[in-house]
Amino acid sequence: MLYVVIIFLWASICLYLLLGGADFGAGIVELTVRRKHNLRVRSIMSHAIGPIWEANHMWLIIAIVILFVGFPEIYTTMSIYMHIPLVAMLLGIMARGTAFVFRSYDAVADEWQRVYTYIYTWSSVITPFFLGMIAAATVARTIDVGATDFVSAYIGSWVSWFGVAIGFFTTSICGYLAATYAIGAVENEYDRTLMIRSAKRFIYLVVGAGALVFLSATYSDIPLMDWIFGARIGQAAILLATISLGLTFLAFKRRKAVAARVLAGFQVTMILLAATYQHYPELVLFKHGGGLSLIEHADNAKTIAALAWALLLGSPLILPFLFYLMRVFGKRSPYP
Repeated sequence: MLYVVIIFLWASICLYLLLGGADFGAGIVELTVRRKHNLRVRSIMSHAIGPIWEANHMWLIIAIVILFVGFPEIYTTMSIYMHIPLVAMLLGIMARGTAFVFRSYDAVADEWQRVYTYIYTWSSVITPFFLGMIAAATVARTIDVGATDFVSAYIGSWVSWFGVAIGFFTTSICGYLAATYAIGAVENEYDRTLMIRSAKRFIYLVVGAGALVFLSATYSDIPLMDWIFGARIGQAAILLATISLGLTFLAFKRRKAVAARVLAGFQVTMILLAATYQHYPELVLFKHGGGLSLIEHADNAKTIAALAWALLLGSPLILPFLFYLMRVFGKRSPYP
């Protein structure tokens, strides 16, 4: 039953990156387009994120609940040593959602609309950036459980060049997913071309940020190359992601929106698989050696069994309604 829980944990993190990441990416895309396209892209993105706006954070909640119930020591350690980026991320989520609602439904169109847009777009950047830094901190061996001062324990635990690189990489992926998903949410060739150009720009950003990740890992003595290319699964995942990237350009050329969406999601899934497989089951690595394992630091067998059954029995009840929600919201007219 422990492996059932671990699979659900990995899947919830992956789905949050694919769906919640695309949600954040909507604001990122809006921030990066030319000013003359702002209103157009705003309308496109508002429609594109509609199917996932109501439910995207469900995957984050599931991951947190799994850690809290099934792996309390891991949950406690991350909450203590990374509480600053965690709070920043949560504040970004709240600020972004609030600004989006006020911007969309405020009865009075005045200067506050610019304030709402500013908060919405920049919180869309900040939130995935801190999410990436949190992910980086778990494997960068920067968490010092023996630290005796505030800076070493609560700042040095997550601030690193590797964390900054992963933050940029995560942000770029979110923009890429949003732009690619939005291709299927437009109704004319002009908008489709606009979104394809944006998606291509983000592909180049993702590749550049990925190179920065490897450089920063080398500088920080993090064996990232060994983690990703040291096992056949990692090698296969990167190879498949690279091949699918070429197919994505072909899908762009042929205006195959569904294929482009599937390929983008597949690429991000393969990247996540390659990045996490080699050091599994270790989830958190400590500065002076050792770490926390999903196998050795799981809760007692009865708790894990109860959690696994809750996940197995709850999924058939929740997932069909989630897909129905996405379908209903996806049918809305994007703009006049």
